[in-house]
Amino acid sequence: MILTGPAIAAAITAGEITISPYDPTRLSPNAYDWRLGDTLRTCNGDLDAAAPTAYTEQSIPVTGLVLNPGALYLGVTLEKTGSDTYAQLLNGDRTIGALGIWVHVSAPLGHQGHAIRWTLEIRAAKPARIYPGMTFGKLVFLTALGAPASYQQQRAKYAATNGIDISRLYEEIPQGAL
Repeated sequence: MILTGPAIAAAITAGEITISPYDPTRLSPNAYDWRLGDTLRTCNGDLDAAAPTAYTEQSIPVTGLVLNPGALYLGVTLEKTGSDTYAQLLNGDRTIGALGIWVHVSAPLGHQGHAIRWTLEIRAAKPARIYPGMTFGKLVFLTALGAPASYQQQRAKYAATNGIDISRLYEEIPQGAL
């Protein structure tokens, strides 16, 4: 089940959900409107699952930054979110999609016990100017069935993420396979 805006607010008050920085005016009927952080990585060259991704990193100026088609950008949410009680789903929203920006299509699930600033995969269909702190999507909280299993305790490879993180799939590929 998806929490309503008032249920999200009650869970924040009860300490079951953390959103930092939190702004109650960003609650919508069934979600929290999250914002884009101020840093962007541009992935350089060809991508290879067996090797770390080369990138350049830059701050997004207050005057904005133009995203170009054909480039893969990794961004970060302004908010750090988490819950030991609820799972999270992070998605772009209609207003970003109407600008031709695809955001966070492949990894929307935030596990229970995972408190992070989310790494965002961002692509643009046409040149589009973005700004730090702009609304970029919706975060939904879901009730999980069964006994909770903390993501942090599983020592998952992204458990310590606190900002933009490149793919670490190369850690899983045996060195002899290359």
